[in-house]
Amino acid sequence: MQPDTATPAIATATVEIDGKSYMRNAKGALMPIELVKPADKLEDETVRKVTGFAVELAAQIARFKAHTFADLNAFQALLEQEYGARAGGEKGNVTFQSYDGLYKVQVQIADQIEFGPQLQEAKKLIDECLVEWGAESRPEIRALVNRVFNVEKAGQINKAELFSLLRMDIEDERWKRGMVAIRDAIRVTGTKEYVRFYKRARPQDRFEPVVIDLAAA
Repeated sequence: MQPDTATPAIATATVEIDGKSYMRNAKGALMPIELVKPADKLEDETVRKVTGFAVELAAQIARFKAHTFADLNAFQALLEQEYGARAGGEKGNVTFQSYDGLYKVQVQIADQIEFGPQLQEAKKLIDECLVEWGAESRPEIRALVNRVFNVEKAGQINKAELFSLLRMDIEDERWKRGMVAIRDAIRVTGTKEYVRFYKRARPQDRFEPVVIDLAAA
């Protein structure tokens, strides 16, 4: 089967006024088409073509995601009727697998986390510890703190490294207060549902992800 090469509909840049053709530039002005450079015309055509395909693909993925969750939720509803409990429990994390073991679908519910002002107080306490410890502080601790607070990008927090920081067992009283402040700063603002697909050629093989990601393709 040959791929569909037809260009999806996307608004053209050409405007017809009184029988004359114009192209609207980025400032909103209409330029007579004969004054637009051929390279600019070709670039405009190319950008509109590939963007048209991207818009169509994004809509297909959105429909696919909606249908996927509808199908999985319908199956879970059947299980709920039969057993009186939802697969995956309250959190909703669950894995579905084909009968031959070659395909599986994982649904995960992840908390969306933000941080309150207590985080800044935690950073001050941690910095006090590092300054006082000086050369005696383990370099891996200092490196971890820098990664957590992403010192090169103001205001950004590395959440994965933050939880690594919380697991460190350090007896300094200010450090402990800093960890309490971090925990108090964590705010769950909602949840997000993820679905991932996996396949393998034989049951003894490892599962490989089915990638739906333009950057990873």
